[in-house]
Parts: sequence; C-alpha cells; structure tokens
Amino acid sequence: MTTAESASESSQAGKFDLGALLAERGAERYELHNRYLNPQLPRMLHTIGFDKVYERAEGAHFWDDEGNDHLDMLAGFGVMGLGRHHPVVRKALHDVLDLSLADLTRFDCQPLPGLLAERLLAHSPHLDRVFFGNSGTEAVEGALKFARYVTGRPRVLYCEHAFHGLTTGALSVNGESGFRDGFAPLLPDTAVPLGDLDALERELRKGDVAALIVEPIQGKGVHEAPPGYLRAAQELLRRHKALLIADEVQTGLGRTGDFYAYQHEEGVEPDLVCVAKALSGGYVPVGATLGKDWIFKKVFSSMDRVLVHSASFGSNAQAMAAGLAVLSVMEDEQIVAHVRAVGDLLRTRLAALTDRYELLADVRGRGLMIGIEFGRPRSLKLRSRWAMLQAARKGLFAQMVVVPLLQRHRILTQVSGDHLEVIKLIPPLIIDEGDVDRFVDAFTAVMDDAHEGGLIWEFGRTLVKQAVANR
Repeated sequence: MTTAESASESSQAGKFDLGALLAERGAERYELHNRYLNPQLPRMLHTIGFDKVYERAEGAHFWDDEGNDHLDMLAGFGVMGLGRHHPVVRKALHDVLDLSLADLTRFDCQPLPGLLAERLLAHSPHLDRVFFGNSGTEAVEGALKFARYVTGRPRVLYCEHAFHGLTTGALSVNGESGFRDGFAPLLPDTAVPLGDLDALERELRKGDVAALIVEPIQGKGVHEAPPGYLRAAQELLRRHKALLIADEVQTGLGRTGDFYAYQHEEGVEPDLVCVAKALSGGYVPVGATLGKDWIFKKVFSSMDRVLVHSASFGSNAQAMAAGLAVLSVMEDEQIVAHVRAVGDLLRTRLAALTDRYELLADVRGRGLMIGIEFGRPRSLKLRSRWAMLQAARKGLFAQMVVVPLLQRHRILTQVSGDHLEVIKLIPPLIIDEGDVDRFVDAFTAVMDDAHEGGLIWEFGRTLVKQAVANR
C-alpha cells in the first residue's frame, strides 16, 4: 500500500468511529429496540427480569455493566460452539480482512469455499459436494429444493415437534403450530411421529414423497430418535426411492459427542445434511447443504442451470475463513472428545438429582445437548402449586427455574420450547468441569428453594398474572 493510499484509508476510517457511537448511544439499547425492531422482545425481557446490560464476553462467560461474571449455558441457541471470541477464529477474520481479497466477484473460483468444503466433507465421508448459504434455514431450504427436484415429487415428510427454520419452505416442515399459525398456505408436507416407522411407510406408499427431513435429536424437548429408527427409516426411504435429509443445524459439529448426531447410529448415511450455527464461529452467518454427487449433478445439470440455486452472500470470504478456523480448532483441541466427557459428567450429575427432587422428572440427551424435564410432584402441597401454574399456562414452572438461575446465580439458560416444562442446555462446547460444578450447584439451590416453598413461588404468581393478562 502506498503512502497516499494509507493516508486516504486513515482519513476515510476517521469518519466513522464505532466505539464512540456505542459509548454515546449504547445506553439506549432497549429503547432503540422497542422503537425500531420487535417491540415484544424488550417487553418480554423486562417482564422476566432478563433486561441485563452485557458489556463483554469471552469463552463461555460474559460480563454485565457492573462487572459480574455470567455463565452461558445457551450459546446463542448453539451458535457459539467454541464460545465467544475464540482467538483462532478472531485471527482468521483479521487475516482475511487484511488480505483484501477479490471476494464475491461471481465470475471466478476463490479457493476458500473449496478448502472449507473439502475439510467439511472429510467429516462426512459418504457425501461429496457442498452448497454454502447464510443460515440454517437456508441450508434446509436448499435441501428441500434439491430433494423435490431430483425425485420429481412434491411432498417432504417431517416429524411432529420438529424445528427446521422459519422461512416459508422450512416452516412447511416445522412441527410447532405456534410458528405456523397465520402463515398458510404452506408447501404440501406431512408430519409423522418421530420413531413411528409404520406411519412413515404409510406415507411412502402414496408414491409422492421426495424425502423425510429429521433432527436426530429434536431441539424442542430434546427428544432423541429411538435406537434403530434412522437406519430403518433410511431403508424404507431407499425402497420407495425417497431421500433422507438430516438436519444437523443444532446437533452438528460436535454438539452431541460425535461430529454429527446421526453418526451415533451405525450405517446411517443421509442423502443430504444441513449444518450452520457453530460453523460460523459465532461471527459470520454461514449455512451449508451437503449432498451426494448425483444430487448436485442433477440439480446443476448444465451451464444453463449454473445459477439455478444461489445465494448473494454465500461462500463469502469472511464466512469461509471462520468455518475453516472452527474446524481447525475442533481438530486441534479435540473438541468432540471433550464434549463427550464433559457432557457425560453434566448429564450424570443432573440425572442423579431425579431421586432427590420430586419436581424433576427426567434428564436426557447426548453430549452437551441436555434436556431437564419437570413433572407433576407427589406431595399435596407441591401438587397444588404445580396445578396453579399448569392452569395458567403450561411451561411456567420451567420459566420459574430459568429466571432465578440468571438473577441469583448469573447463569443463562432457557426453556426448550413454548408450553414445555423442559429446560434445554446447549452451552459452548468448551465448558469445563468448573462450569459443570457451578451449574449443578446453582440448579440444586433453585430446586431446593422450589421444594421448600421459597421465593421461586412468589415469582410464579407473577408469571401466572402475566399469562392470564396475555390471554
């Protein structure tokens, strides 16, 4: 760079100072959101006491404006797989910006997308090609399009209670009515119960099914496909010339103690796999649809169809650099093995509490994707309080646990879906034994309070009033 170019760049950069802008206007965050974005978000945060002001973050922790340390057991709904601001990912992004690459010209073949595809496919040995988009829902949209096109069939089956995204195609295979209501008509897709092979076969016999899309472990409720289901479903689909799509947007990249969750079952080889979230490193949105060679060659069958499926920001250099850095860290730091060990420790310690607390019904999951389910207690006193909450709105008890975990113990968690008495733990994959101790100690304290009739029930009455007012 010449002296003149350097001076010009410095002059241009001086016209905008992000730090100064945040220092000047950062305190307006909730007001700005209420005025210009979704007004229900700040309202909800104020109601449940989640209206914190977080100033900085690192790894599995972030700090508020009073300097208090908070443990993150949510990971941005799974995006922060390596935690916040991993130094290797940060350096990769600084490097790619400093290189001033000729990015997104659209009429060349940059190396980074090919390098990331090569590295991603190394973990997916039965798959051959990758399409890069910008999010998990885009990855699902691509898989739906590809499956319909290559089979010539209109219908995709999905499982009840599934979540595959909120754009129109992905919403068509979303098993939660609360997301679908008011957005019909959607695509002609059909729900089947997770694990029900007879229901799957009944639909396949109709001859118009392109594919089954399935989360090996459902995010809503943290329900795992029964042992043997994915393999048997794959065989049924192949017999009826339909495809298996594995949605690994949340479960992929080590979350469940294997690189993909479907790999826990031997012999399962989906035709299409969707990944996103953790591949971003928590920085640059990225999604990927992985598939078999014959599928891609049929979709992109000629030069006339070279752009038949594309994304304006797909394969951009920053996203590709982040993805390459993430996979490098996963290999160098043996993240998958770490998840398996720490996840087993956390799940085992929580499961041991089910005999101690009658409100705690179940602990389930794999790796660092864990569901904590609450249920109707035995004792009369607790049963009456439980009934009060259930009459107002199912799911309030789980929210009653989430709030003191944050307010008293500075641990961020969330319920795993609307109207569910389940908390889902999806922390950064890098949490350690100290973090496990901190969470289990805090959770034990909250459950002690709930069984002793403490302050948690005072908050419960507030939630009941709010639930009734919103009807």
